[in-house]
Amino acid sequence: MSIFTSILEKLGLRKEKTETVAPAAAPKVEAAKPAAPAVVKPVAPVAAKPAATTVAQSGAARAMKDDRDAVEAPVKAAPKAISEVDVVANLEKLAAASPVKLNWQVSIVDLLKLLDLDSSLTARKELAVELGCPADAMSDSARMNVWLHKTVLKQIAENGGNIPQNLLD
Repeated sequence: MSIFTSILEKLGLRKEKTETVAPAAAPKVEAAKPAAPAVVKPVAPVAAKPAATTVAQSGAARAMKDDRDAVEAPVKAAPKAISEVDVVANLEKLAAASPVKLNWQVSIVDLLKLLDLDSSLTARKELAVELGCPADAMSDSARMNVWLHKTVLKQIAENGGNIPQNLLD
């Protein structure tokens, strides 16, 4: 599991993926049903209105075609809405309960400690690589930490966390 995924989990955030269901999975339910005979029933000819029979039969044929098209087309699961999590409130509660004063608003080390995650230089470098930190920032730990803090907060916001704009600038 990636470090950033651990951060999202600790904050109660998970970005849902849209999944595509293979067309072969849908017919299993349809296979148990009789195909055409259950849908199309013969209509007795009516002497006064022969056109009604043709309309009813063509409507049934269209319905069968629509059913076949629905089975053959891949079905996409509806994307799940990302509910916004009050990250600030969660982090403030954790900070209030902490015996050590941690300033998560400006320090990536404090943010990681507050979430009870590894905040070592090695772990932060791993997180920086995971999030695509530029090489020039990686060579200077202070610059890397600043970049990492801003990027982590932006990524949290993109995954449904309510990070104030002043922390994202």
